[in-house]
Amino acid sequence: MDPLFWPSETNSFRRFTPESLAAIEERIANKKKEQVKVKEKNKDQGVEEDKLTPQLDLKICKKLPSLYGDIPADLVGEPLEDFDPYYSDHKTFMVINKRRTIFRFTAAPALFIFGPFNPVRKAAIKILVHS
Repeated sequence: MDPLFWPSETNSFRRFTPESLAAIEERIANKKKEQVKVKEKNKDQGVEEDKLTPQLDLKICKKLPSLYGDIPADLVGEPLEDFDPYYSDHKTFMVINKRRTIFRFTAAPALFIFGPFNPVRKAAIKILVHS
């Protein structure tokens, strides 16, 4: 692959960490503030804003396209930050298995108990994505 045209592996795959979750929550808060300002500004004008849509090649249960490069072995089955710009302000993370299948999970607490970094939840996710 030509590095000028394709994203490098080190830039594409980043672990989902508590800092990642805090950054997502900050983006959500900023987006809500912007929406309030835009609604007040455009209330009289009736202007619609551009809506971002999910990328079709990064859908759940599809194979990761080869343009993202090979996933490092230590990141297989691990929670990763989402590549899709649509999910940049959603509390989600993605997991990719050995067969390069994409799984997406919410970062909200499961059963109102297990957060995204809870060992029980991590084990359940590893079992779910195991090929």
